[in-house]
Amino acid sequence: MIPVDSPAVDRSGITYTAIDLKRKRKRGESTAIQPPLSRWRTINQHRIYSSKLLDALRRVGRTDLPARSRGRAIRVAADRALAATARGGTQWSSAILSGRPIRLKNRRIRSAGGGRWKKPAGASKSCSKMPAVERKVKLLSRLVPGCRKLSLPSLLEEASDYISALEMQVRAMTSLAEVLSGAGGAPASIRPELDSATLTPS
Repeated sequence: MIPVDSPAVDRSGITYTAIDLKRKRKRGESTAIQPPLSRWRTINQHRIYSSKLLDALRRVGRTDLPARSRGRAIRVAADRALAATARGGTQWSSAILSGRPIRLKNRRIRSAGGGRWKKPAGASKSCSKMPAVERKVKLLSRLVPGCRKLSLPSLLEEASDYISALEMQVRAMTSLAEVLSGAGGAPASIRPELDSATLTPS
């Protein structure tokens, strides 16, 4: 039994005693503690990622790459900075840091005869035979790096964290682009690709 003067915290963060909790239960109010906000929504995490991203962009800016390759290098650097911010604590961040290529299973291949593209034989048939839910789960596992062989609960957890991380990435890149363009601090070789990269989270 909880002592009368023993404090407890409800979802609003207000401290209550056992008497208060008993009254709340009679009224049918919940006393469950609300889970903390996603780590990707904290100011500290935003600052850490922004710092890592800026360092990565500076390294890319010192390389002699054509415009098309530079844009890809910036996207890769942004993703690796995001994974480094997660410290490899998730499946998707570990996959990015390990440098494993992210590929779709049904990659298009060029036919030997002409210049057309086509899917591997039997790919569409095998997908059409799957239940709708299973197809969506399979697609989700392809979109989240390193998560193809995870169970559904683990996949959903990884996907939720990955989406939150991408949302933070977009916010950080947008803010950084605005600051650099306003202050003129971004090298000319980086600024165009940085502006375009803010539109593409990964």
